[in-house]
Amino acid sequence: MIPMTAVTQESLRVFVVEVLQAMGLSREDADIFGDALIFSELRFHPGHGQGVKKLRRYQKRFSQGLFDPGALWEIVKESPALALVDAHNGLGTVAAARAMQLAIEKAKVCGIGQVVVRNSTHFGSSAVHACLAAEAGCIGIAFTNAGPEMAPWGAREGAVGTNPWGIAAPTGLGFPAVLDIALTTAGKGMMRWHADEGQLIPLDWALTPEGEETDDPEAAMAGALLGIGRYKGYGLAFMTDVLTGVIGGGGYGLTPYADPKKWDVSHTLIAIDIEWFMPLDEFRQRMDDFTDMMKSRALRPGFTEVLIPGEQEARRVARKSVVGIPLENAVLDDLRALGTELGVGAQITVIGPWEDDTL
Repeated sequence: MIPMTAVTQESLRVFVVEVLQAMGLSREDADIFGDALIFSELRFHPGHGQGVKKLRRYQKRFSQGLFDPGALWEIVKESPALALVDAHNGLGTVAAARAMQLAIEKAKVCGIGQVVVRNSTHFGSSAVHACLAAEAGCIGIAFTNAGPEMAPWGAREGAVGTNPWGIAAPTGLGFPAVLDIALTTAGKGMMRWHADEGQLIPLDWALTPEGEETDDPEAAMAGALLGIGRYKGYGLAFMTDVLTGVIGGGGYGLTPYADPKKWDVSHTLIAIDIEWFMPLDEFRQRMDDFTDMMKSRALRPGFTEVLIPGEQEARRVARKSVVGIPLENAVLDDLRALGTELGVGAQITVIGPWEDDTL
């Protein structure tokens, strides 16, 4: 088992924001990015790699001049319901969060708002941006393309990205319904986790460079990823590129991440105003009724309950908010070293060893 340590949520957030400011981000952008990283740490398995372990990678890119922490966020073209934004190679998480906020504003006027972002970079978890809309009484949809890690069905080389989707809707359950999925069966972060744990992976995760299915995580990391539902995942990833890079005039297919100086990632953020259709309270009641329909079904052998999308993650958030956020010991050591290098005064408060195997 990978050794892990539990730390307090608030101390980690303060530390992350100070580190980001030391890298050159404004306080506003550091808050946006820091909140997104903590959101991911609370909701996801550490193997997904969407949390604070990315700070070292960003620090290296900033120091090499590969990201511009003060990049212009430019509205290229706009209508009452639509906008096209150029992120100018700035932080994708910040660019997408601002784009979703603009989509929400347009939805409140037109019933729906859609913003396409081009010339961006990695935008983190799609749920981060979709949930911004749910908090504003909208249904939020967030798409992004990514580097060509997925093989088209029948090929052995990557040509489209994991191209994740985030869809969030308010409920009356105390948490939103949230679908947050990559369009590959798994990502390389989980393969690294399995390799570190000395575990095999399912055969439908990835191919070897020669195009063979494999349960060896090391061989899988050297090859291309497989789509969810076989050819269906590839089809969804292909159309996600159409909805982001192709229509936005940005990168698509083999282009994203090809140039380390210009990642050329594209996103689409959509907000749908629920109040255009019905009162928000009525929508919440209907969502709760829909949830009851799912949970009332007879269970399969070996199952104890039916969950709706986002419920497992909501339970993680509730639990980690009490017992702390688990960080791999190597990640915690690296964060402390990074803080020292950048002259950051904030310290991460340790609760104790993470001894629970539930992540």
